[in-house]
Amino acid sequence: MLKKILIALAAIVLIFVVVVALQPSEFQMDRSTTIAAPQADVFAQVNDFHKWEAWSPWAKLDPKAKVAFEGPPEGEGTVMTWSGNSEVGEGKMTLTESRPNELVKTRVDMVKPFAGTSTSDFTFKPEGDQTAVTWSVAAHHNFIEKALCLVMGGKTMMSDLMDKGLAQMKSVVESRPSASAN
Repeated sequence: MLKKILIALAAIVLIFVVVVALQPSEFQMDRSTTIAAPQADVFAQVNDFHKWEAWSPWAKLDPKAKVAFEGPPEGEGTVMTWSGNSEVGEGKMTLTESRPNELVKTRVDMVKPFAGTSTSDFTFKPEGDQTAVTWSVAAHHNFIEKALCLVMGGKTMMSDLMDKGLAQMKSVVESRPSASAN
């Protein structure tokens, strides 16, 4: 009886290892929304890390996280570091490219709870008198990260957080008078 249980457990572990190994190493997630505001107003929310607290889904997960800024106040070279609870962890985000009203690229280097690197691209395109913003996140996952993503529903969790962030950004931008009108 014990031998059959051990064989069954070994088979389950083997199947799990094979399923994880077959998962793609490259992770890519894209989410979009349309905001009733000029490109410049939407771009400003992303290009200045100081403004992220108002819309970032992670800021809401730990309002007491310690956040620090380095480098220029906005645009390329801006750095934000944070250390918070287990939901937000610890890491550093660097704005690596900024093209006014078109594109913001960031690199996120996580330290805790797991070390890892990802990139995010935000693109801004006019749609009549509105702006379409697309948030893309990409990362390379090792075996352990693929297993965690599979077991914890990482893609669903990430898409939910990105949708929440874009909805909060939409609310923030649409509730303020247009800066580009001044």
